[in-house]
Amino acid sequence: MTNLIVVQARSLIQSGDIVSAEALLTALVETDGDHALVEVLDEMPSKDLLAVIREYDSSKQSLLNLLITPEQFARVVVLDRLYKDMSHEHLRGMFNSVLFREDADANEFIEAIAELEFGYETLADYLSDRAEEVTGDTFAALDTDDITRAEISDHDWKELTWLLRHNHADIYNIVHALLKTKLQDQLTSEIALITEDDDEVVVNADPVAKVTRGDDEDEDSAI
Repeated sequence: MTNLIVVQARSLIQSGDIVSAEALLTALVETDGDHALVEVLDEMPSKDLLAVIREYDSSKQSLLNLLITPEQFARVVVLDRLYKDMSHEHLRGMFNSVLFREDADANEFIEAIAELEFGYETLADYLSDRAEEVTGDTFAALDTDDITRAEISDHDWKELTWLLRHNHADIYNIVHALLKTKLQDQLTSEIALITEDDDEVVVNADPVAKVTRGDDEDEDSAI
């Protein structure tokens, strides 16, 4: 039965019917219990599972996000980069709905993600929109040293940063370095863009200069 559900779900996902695929999977909970759904999630290809759970977040919950295990979530979420979503909006939605659900231990999810290839990069992508605050490069730097988790709990980037700094120092240091690199790359791109704009101004000015010189030469010839 498990294989049949996986095949049916994959067919729906490939046809673009994510809602029906999610309904098919979550229906297992009513008929066979939570464990049945967890077993199916184990059998599903990571890309298929990702296609479903990335469409749900804290504002639109799914039983999949509530029951997915740390290992299952980790192997799925590291593939989100394949979507080339530079805003990482879906990535943050998945993180927040899964790591900060009521019964979850966010630390287990962080460890599972960090163990996989591109795990550190995935954590950095999640925090990329807040890179300046996390790395402390601006006046708006996030201060987590003397704050408890309860005080900073936002079920979002601040809480994840706190967990990394206080409970996963090694992971935090690597993610911090990746965020610094992202900021440096962004600055380099901005400088290159400004330089390119300046070059265009100079290039565009040359024809004017040539016309002016040409007019002067014509006047000299006339004289």
